[in-house]
Amino acid sequence: MSAPDLSHLKGRDHLIITMVCYGNICRSPMATAVLFNKVSRIEKPKIFVDSAGTSNWHVGQGANPTSRRTWEKAGYFFDHIASQFDYSRLVAADLVLVMDRDNHAEVSKYVTNEEEERKIYYLRQFDLSGPDSLEVPDPYSLPDSAFEEVLEMVERATDGLIKKLLI
Repeated sequence: MSAPDLSHLKGRDHLIITMVCYGNICRSPMATAVLFNKVSRIEKPKIFVDSAGTSNWHVGQGANPTSRRTWEKAGYFFDHIASQFDYSRLVAADLVLVMDRDNHAEVSKYVTNEEEERKIYYLRQFDLSGPDSLEVPDPYSLPDSAFEEVLEMVERATDGLIKKLLI
């Protein structure tokens, strides 16, 4: 599987990338923390990273403690407050990277044209190691090891994403 073509984003001064999962407390904040830290030194394009959930269950809350502990243990630092995805986030973003099939379906409900449709990808589509699944499994209420596995998936996918954006 080859990563999606992002040539339409070349030459821009800045990009907005929104990570999306269900509750916006585990996977998408972790992916945001990792990508935010990895792109912080890139000057052009300046990459802004945020995240949102398809549900409103955790709006206003911080990240899941195990998720935060996992990314911080790996050296990534990021402050997070959960928010909900809506149409304005789709319009504002250059890329919307979802964690699973349900997130993809929920985000796609907002699409009103082809340009918006072309913004939505699975984060793992950028994992150049050829993952067996496009989905990042939800580690909510699972042991620390599940969060560590998610972190590894996110790191590989964000490395591939950065490579696609900068080549």
